[in-house]
Amino acid sequence: MANDVQAADAKLYPQERHTRILDLVATRGRVEVTTLADELDVTTETIRRDLTKLVRQGLVRRVHGGAIHVERLGYEPTMSVRGERFAAEKERIARAATELLPDGGSILLDSGTTTMALVRLLPQDRPLTIVTNSIPAAVLLAAMPKVDFYLLGGRVRARTAAAVGGWAASALGELVIDVAFIGTNGLTVEHGLTTPNPDEARTKAAMIAASRRVVLLADHSKVGAVQFCKFGDIAQIDTLITDVGLDEETAEKLSLHGPDVLRV
Repeated sequence: MANDVQAADAKLYPQERHTRILDLVATRGRVEVTTLADELDVTTETIRRDLTKLVRQGLVRRVHGGAIHVERLGYEPTMSVRGERFAAEKERIARAATELLPDGGSILLDSGTTTMALVRLLPQDRPLTIVTNSIPAAVLLAAMPKVDFYLLGGRVRARTAAAVGGWAASALGELVIDVAFIGTNGLTVEHGLTTPNPDEARTKAAMIAASRRVVLLADHSKVGAVQFCKFGDIAQIDTLITDVGLDEETAEKLSLHGPDVLRV
């Protein structure tokens, strides 16, 4: 019996199982231990250990018999935890986003781990005017000699390290941005763009309103998720850059409602 368990567990590395479990939780909203064990061809004990690790990382919440994605409960994982999820996908998304940078002009960078990946890839030799509400992004942008950099003010949320609320929204109301790179916690055709926090939603809505072109950077786990506060409709997005984890059928459905969808 022990040999059978070891053979089953060897079919996927633990990290591969964790990624698969997170994909299933993000898609379904809730997963059952016994179902996961059958689908991943491992023991229920292995799945329980996997879920325990994911709970400690703040990525899922345990419920009776299974688990729910934390974002389905309106809970926001910290920046460090979110940065560990789908890191390779976010890097590809950010690299594709560099192709949409204007030749000169102004860009707006929302807070978030995918937009931070874009900040790290910004060309050092191109003059740009950049506006952001992200404190981590500000640290990097302030050191770029060819960037004319503006930091939005407002209440700084510790969980997202972003300046949000009325001050930020008021400042954005006086700007006209060429291209905005926005993040989201949830994206569906029915409910549009959503995020758990009202101040974040207000700021993101103001970012969209201030921008002539809006590019949404979102890995596939955000598609299908719905959060507490809506801040925009899909039709307000010009381009969605996501990863190949999003199936072609869903990508086509999203594109029918307005944005060009790039799967990278």
